[in-house]
Amino acid sequence: MSDAFRLDPATLNGATSISSGITNDEVDGMRLADLQTHFEVGQFYFLEAEFLDDGRFADWLEMLADDLHYWAPVRSNRLRRQQALSVHAPGESAFYDETKDSLAWRIRRYDSGMAWAEDPPSRTRHLISNVSVRERSDGLLQARSAFIVYRNRLHTEVDIYAGGRNDVLRRTGVHGFELVKRTILFEQNVLLMKNISTFF
Repeated sequence: MSDAFRLDPATLNGATSISSGITNDEVDGMRLADLQTHFEVGQFYFLEAEFLDDGRFADWLEMLADDLHYWAPVRSNRLRRQQALSVHAPGESAFYDETKDSLAWRIRRYDSGMAWAEDPPSRTRHLISNVSVRERSDGLLQARSAFIVYRNRLHTEVDIYAGGRNDVLRRTGVHGFELVKRTILFEQNVLLMKNISTFF
């Protein structure tokens, strides 16, 4: 193939530099974590999905830091020039704006048998992919992932949620990491979110 038809990576998608390899690339001043860390974070996420799908919410709660902020802002459809306004800011409408204590309260209510919307309970399957982990200057890890959650309840109630998660992880805890902060962005418009009782 002639060089005239080759794409220059430096000009694609606004890229401004080319490094010697993907592991040397920096995003927002953070380099990719090493292979072992990527593997361990991936296993942490798969274990989290297993706990959620099996309804082991008390075990899931152990994966969360005491200073957790668990946030899923509402999104709205905006024109391209208004994209900065499409995600609601902190303090505005959110599907979740939780701490570990408030999530523990939700789980206690769920386990009490008083959460009628979840009796009989939903069945879920969490699929986690596109995991990338970067080292922060403060020693924490910045991890991004994509998810699809399939939820089924009774005979005909089916929901499929898709989106992305931006997490901050700390190297400690029962399973090697604990979740310090999670920001969830759903791909669906707010009007399509019929039931949001599932954890992400």
